[in-house]
Amino acid sequence: MESVLRATWVIAYRDLLRFIQDRPRLFGSFAMPLLFLIIFGAGFNRIIGSLAPGVDFIQFMYPGIIAMTVLMSSLMSGLSIVWDREFGFLREVLVAPLSRTGIVLGKVTGNGVIAIGQGLIMLALAPIIGVKIDFILVLKLIPLLLVVSVSLSGLGILMASRMRSQQGFQVLMQIIIMPLIFLSGVFFPVNNVPVWLEVVSKFNPLTYGVDAIRQVFFSGDMSVIASAAGDSGYVFGVTVFGHTMGIIEDALVMAVLGIILLSLAIWSFSRQE
Repeated sequence: MESVLRATWVIAYRDLLRFIQDRPRLFGSFAMPLLFLIIFGAGFNRIIGSLAPGVDFIQFMYPGIIAMTVLMSSLMSGLSIVWDREFGFLREVLVAPLSRTGIVLGKVTGNGVIAIGQGLIMLALAPIIGVKIDFILVLKLIPLLLVVSVSLSGLGILMASRMRSQQGFQVLMQIIIMPLIFLSGVFFPVNNVPVWLEVVSKFNPLTYGVDAIRQVFFSGDMSVIASAAGDSGYVFGVTVFGHTMGIIEDALVMAVLGIILLSLAIWSFSRQE
């Protein structure tokens, strides 16, 4: 246990230090979410209009953009492993008296802190786009960001555990990131799409993270939004077998998926030579 904790602390501290010192990565991690928010928001807000009373397209998309920011940061935890392998640092870590489970947990812990920080920084945009925030909302948001980050970090580390080049990993990331984003309900309600697309979306772990974060932002208006949605469907909820998921249920689904992915990542990483 002591070995696991020591490895977790050492790796987490190193990754946090590297992130703070890497200014291009520090600012670049916000680039894609901001581009989506600005370009998609400006391009489609006037065309789509209000999705519900008092909620336009930009306001609807904003919670998903926060989840996207966490996604981008979380999957990059795998890139650091590939980088360490290419430059020989990973070999030094593996032969050191550090638990391999602790190494993975350190990557996840460091990335979780980074993801939460980035998500909270994105909250600075809320007043600009007309989304109300308060201290209670922030407190509710922090554990959700952590659950989403841990779950997706497990996916990133699992894929990186067998990759040998940064180029190959980045290509694989692009193949995975785009479907995860577009099938998660960031840009459209997953209950208001063709049946096949709705089914595929509900196998996407990020879908439940986006839904939970969105419900935290608009929980005070859910009854109004639900009644206004009428026959078009429940705009801000994910329905599974006829049941509309709540915040806790979404978080539990993400937590279960996170445990599975993290366990697989630890197993795969432990088999490194």
